[in-house]
Amino acid sequence: MNSKNSTPVTNFVLTGLKVQVDLQVVIFLCFLLLYIINLTANLFILTITTCDASLQTPMYFFLRNLAFLDICFSSVVVPKMLVDLVSQKKIISYYGCMLQVLFFHFFGTTEVTLFSVMSYDRYVAIAHPLRYTAIMNTKAYVSLSSVSWIIGFSHASLHTIMTARLPFCGPNIVRHFFCDVKPLLALACTDVSLNSKLLLRVAGTLATTTLLLTILSYIFISRFLFKIKTSQGRRRALSTCSAHFAVVTLQYGTSIFTYALPTRKDSLDQDRAAAIIFTVITPALNPIIYTLRNKDMKKAFKNLFKRSN
Repeated sequence: MNSKNSTPVTNFVLTGLKVQVDLQVVIFLCFLLLYIINLTANLFILTITTCDASLQTPMYFFLRNLAFLDICFSSVVVPKMLVDLVSQKKIISYYGCMLQVLFFHFFGTTEVTLFSVMSYDRYVAIAHPLRYTAIMNTKAYVSLSSVSWIIGFSHASLHTIMTARLPFCGPNIVRHFFCDVKPLLALACTDVSLNSKLLLRVAGTLATTTLLLTILSYIFISRFLFKIKTSQGRRRALSTCSAHFAVVTLQYGTSIFTYALPTRKDSLDQDRAAAIIFTVITPALNPIIYTLRNKDMKKAFKNLFKRSN
């Protein structure tokens, strides 16, 4: 298509979720409930870990970061998706679309990078318990968290700039329920081979590398779990690590499926299904997994409840 003779796109139309009319209300209520759980539970984690003096440790500092990221990551996509579920017109402006791409990849990339940092923190806590506070001092854990945010912003900026520089001159129908790089590349009226290679190689490499680092941390952790003499100590360490590993598996599985695999003709429909998992379900499950299996969080909640009464 000759972009010079075409009118630039000023807005996009989202296809949204392919839901039968009689199921729209049910799906809307289910996703709304999950979003409310996400907001409520993660705000609870932010409040508890900030107010309770016993939770001022690197582990809960990272957990605060994760809770905040879950709220932001989901909020980039879910409110618009809920509105579109009950709307006839699913329109988003060009600039709104690019901002959605930016913040979606910013918060998403920061989160998967933070998972690697959290796994390293658990490794240090289990492998070097006596030197834990010296190794994971304030400078160390703040720096690790900052690196996660910097990597997330750099990665998101790269893909947003590369996508925004493309000419979009029609059609403007995005086969997704939010603006993401892959469905937008399908609409560009120019060669997008460079963008596709960057998405596959950069996003794929980042997701795979952080996953391997996380797995490596757990391989080392598993060696030290058997060295813990008391069964109670072993169960506590295993409980914390298994909760984190469950979250990581769900998040990485869908992310790699979406961005680390080559694009196929039928992949956009599958990408929608994967996106529902990591934008709606996972952010709501993360705080539940971390709080239900965490005795310190339960104790902090009881103390906060007693003080409020």
